[in-house]
Amino acid sequence: MVKHIVFWKLKDPTEGRDKATNALLVKERLEALAGRIPGLLRIEVGLDFLRGDTSSDLVLYSELADRKALDDYQAHPEHQAVIPLIRAVTSERRSVDYEV
Repeated sequence: MVKHIVFWKLKDPTEGRDKATNALLVKERLEALAGRIPGLLRIEVGLDFLRGDTSSDLVLYSELADRKALDDYQAHPEHQAVIPLIRAVTSERRSVDYEV
C-alpha cells in the first residue's frame, strides 16, 4: 500500500473567492474522486483550523493499492481535471509518498 499526502498553502483571495471558499471547493472536488479511480482505496481532505504561521491550509490524505495505482491516479482524467483549480488557488505545495 502507498500513502500519498499533500499539503497546500492557499492564496487569498484568488479566482474571485476567499481562501476559505477555495479550500472548500478543492476539498469537494478531491473527495468526489472517491470510488471513481481504480486503486484509490481512501481519500480524505482536511482543512486547517489553527491557521498558524507554519500551518498549511489544506491537506490531502490518500491510500492507494501500490505504486502503479499512484501513477494511475496521477494520470487519471478525473484527477487531472482538478489540477487546474488547485494550481490556480495555491501558493505552495508539499507532498510525501511512502509505502507501508
